Amino acid sequence: MADDYLDTRLTERRNPRSSKIDTASALEIVDLIGAEDATVPAAVATARVEIAQAIDLIEAAFRASGRLIYVGAGTSGRLGVLDAAECPPTFGTAPEMVVGVIAGGAPALVRSVEGAEDDMDAAASEMERLRVTQSDVVVGIAASGTTPFVQAALSRAHQLRARTVFLSCTEPPRQLQGVCDVFITVLVGPEIVTGSTRMKAGTATKLVLNTLTTGAMIRLGKVYGNLMVDLRAWNEKLIDRSQRIVMETTGLDRGAARKVIQAAEGSVKTAIVMARRGVAKPEAERLLAEHAGRLRPIVGDPPPVRSR
Repeated sequence: MADDYLDTRLTERRNPRSSKIDTASALEIVDLIGAEDATVPAAVATARVEIAQAIDLIEAAFRASGRLIYVGAGTSGRLGVLDAAECPPTFGTAPEMVVGVIAGGAPALVRSVEGAEDDMDAAASEMERLRVTQSDVVVGIAASGTTPFVQAALSRAHQLRARTVFLSCTEPPRQLQGVCDVFITVLVGPEIVTGSTRMKAGTATKLVLNTLTTGAMIRLGKVYGNLMVDLRAWNEKLIDRSQRIVMETTGLDRGAARKVIQAAEGSVKTAIVMARRGVAKPEAERLLAEHAGRLRPIVGDPPPVRSR
């Protein structure tokens, strides 16, 4: 038939608003892309309930010493790996707590690996290699909803009794019904350049992944007020931030803050307890363990936000 070329997937449809973009000036292109991007947050908000459900699953997994495992191909896979890589410096997590799996492995992070997204056997093997269990949550990311690698990984994870979440920017395939516990569907609509899901779909994916890990880490007590108290100070910027957090929450000057952080062996959260409660590191660690890592029950509310 004449319309056989039409695709049912929303991410593969043509966007009528950009049908003449090849004739546009640079400024007109910027305006067109900007107008499309501006619709993404509202699309993400429509999945707010499902995103919250996924956060609850991830928090429960972490409390059971389980992991969050992202699985994706291409842009989706790279975004999952990126989010996983950012958790240790931001929240002080072990690298194995949040894991990113990309079809094609590490080489696919910097270049396309031909056929990797269609390799269903490799996806199942990855779940086996990671020894996925019922304590884990596996989040499959597929903007178009149909990536075989992601579907196979979710199916195998489900068989291994892990909790499973599917994130897509088009309606999910029927074969995943009964496989996934939560479906996060963010309908951002056709892309400016047809099928280029690194654009709106990629932006939506990044927003959702940011929310999943940040939400779960907040629930675990890794944030005090809105302060990043479990950060790992691996560079000068983070060293400065850790000192400023201790200064703000304890009233110490920078020199004293530096000393208490050193006494806490780099742990900002432990340093705050030591300074506020006047205790040594072992007692501060005991108090944190007793209160599931949450600072408020130990030292009270954080200081109010002040402008410079």
